[in-house]
Parts: sequence; structure tokens; C-alpha cells
Amino acid sequence: MRYLIFLGSSRKSSPPNPPRLGEHVTQACKRYFQQAYPQHEIEIIDPLLIDTGSVFKPHFAYGQRTVPETLDTLANKIRSASGYLMVSPEYNHSMSPALAHLLNHFGSSNFAFKPSLIVTYSAGQWGGVRAAVGMRSFLSELGCLPVSAMVHVPKAAEIFNNEGRCLDADSDAQWASYFERGISQLVWWAQAAATHAEQVDPHDLIKHFQRDPSQRNAP
Repeated sequence: MRYLIFLGSSRKSSPPNPPRLGEHVTQACKRYFQQAYPQHEIEIIDPLLIDTGSVFKPHFAYGQRTVPETLDTLANKIRSASGYLMVSPEYNHSMSPALAHLLNHFGSSNFAFKPSLIVTYSAGQWGGVRAAVGMRSFLSELGCLPVSAMVHVPKAAEIFNNEGRCLDADSDAQWASYFERGISQLVWWAQAAATHAEQVDPHDLIKHFQRDPSQRNAP
């Protein structure tokens, strides 16, 4: 099975220091995931490496016209993934604008009927918990329902280095247990969804929102 970690930061400047704290947390997610489930594939999706263009235009809005290669490649990765880890800082009590902007390029049919895990972080003491509240409704609407467990990392610059390793090696086992609680829920639901999808194709059950908002309207 294959999983995607979405890094919810497109900032690459200093101050603050470190300039891109999300990389530290995202690498920790990947490390703990591989540690618990080495049999599965996992890939980090970095918004700095995705060219979405200067004008917002969703992937599905291109129709028969040529879709930018980076968007098309990512759409295929999203469709083929079994589940998602969404890593976000907190901006004004909300999720990262960079993460929302990237995800909004893709219709819910790409994410639908698969689970997600919310991971938030901050340089301060709250760990992005207020952003996580809004992410639940956002991800549910996107179709990848969040599992009940969440991961929050306060003062992340004091916890992980840029390789996702604990700066205090003695606390690594405790952090591993904390991360793996959410990761295990994600994998369980992803496996359950994939197994049932082999019996009943969920995409045959409903019409997808792919072209126009009216596809969601009541009669």
C-alpha cells in the first residue's frame, strides 16, 4: 500500500529559525511510519516542488485541454494512494494556506473513500491544535475522513532536527508511541477501505464532483 505525506509549508526563508519547521515534523512522520510499517511505501509531497501556476485553476477545470504535468502527476499519485498524512502549522487559528491551496487543486473524487491523519505543529506551546479543528471539516469535505487520533507537536524546533530525529534521544520511544497511535489507525482504516473496495467499488455509488459545483446540488 502507498501513503502520501503532505507538507503544509511553502516558506523557505529566515527568520524564523529554522526557516521551515514543517520539514522537521514531516521527516519525523516519515521515519515513524517506516519504523512501524516498513512494508508500505510512503512519499512526501512538498508544495515548493509543485508548480501550480500563477493563477488558481483546479486540475479538473482543464477538461480536455492540456493539464500541467506537475498537477497531473500529483493527481495520479493522490488517486493511487491508500491514505494521507496532512502536516500543517497554525495560521490565525487555521490550517496552513499553502496546504489548503495545494489540496484545493484536486476534486474530492481523487481523495474519496480513503482516510487521513492530521498532524499539526508549532514553534510555541499549543502544537497547532486549533488548526486541527478546522482541518477535520476541510478533510471530511475533501473525502479523506480523518481518523480520531491526531498528532500535535508543540515547540517542534526543540523536539526534532531537520532529519526528523529527536534532539533528545531518550524521548524518541515516547514520541514514536505517540505518532504510531495515529499512524496505526490510519493504516487500519486504509486497509479496511481497500479490502471493501475490492468487493464494492465506491466510485460506482455516487456521481463525482469533477466539472461544476452544480453536480452537488439537490434536484
